[in-house]
Amino acid sequence: MAEKLLKLVGAVEVVNFREASSYKGEDYEIAVVEGSVSSVHEIEELKEIRKKAKILIAFGACAHIGGVNTIRNFDNQFEIKKEVYKDKASHFDSILAQPIDAVVKVDYYVRGCPPSRDGEEFLETVTALLAGKKPFVPNYPVCVECKMKGNVCVFQKEKPIACLGPVTRAGCGALCPSFGNSCIGCRGLVDDPNLNAHEETLKEVGLTTEEILKFYRFMNGMMEVGK
Repeated sequence: MAEKLLKLVGAVEVVNFREASSYKGEDYEIAVVEGSVSSVHEIEELKEIRKKAKILIAFGACAHIGGVNTIRNFDNQFEIKKEVYKDKASHFDSILAQPIDAVVKVDYYVRGCPPSRDGEEFLETVTALLAGKKPFVPNYPVCVECKMKGNVCVFQKEKPIACLGPVTRAGCGALCPSFGNSCIGCRGLVDDPNLNAHEETLKEVGLTTEEILKFYRFMNGMMEVGK
């Protein structure tokens, strides 16, 4: 991905990137935020970023839909803090994990865990914005990309496996199913997913209602259609 980002050199000026420089600019044309919101401090930090940025991009599944961090939202928060931080648990102002658009307005999303196609989607998004265009967002499920690649549907294999491809937004090139794995829904749900029909299909491959709920929550704990 790093090599692909070099294509943006000369087209953008990086004004705040703590992994690369201590310099911090005051205002941004484009701000890119990675990770879910999981503390009071992060809420304030995110609001400050939003004030300074003309365009805010949520980068990756955790920023976009909450991602795997939201799994902890369904257990006792005090016990989780004790398990992770031991006797220092009271020092951390952790809250329920949530996507960044639960706190501030997000203009665009670069989906996936990790973001798709080795940085290509991020590059396409920024390039489109620099050209004054709206980035392309597929509004069809991963299944379409599976068919286009000639993949055998994982539901139709000799030993079928559960898959979220029928309800997950495309754009990854059906990466996981192309290697014989199931789609875990890291790009969020497509517009108007047929959840009832998908639930019945998942039951046909042996999942219980509780297991189906956990399958969805693995990435989509803050499940919202059409994001």
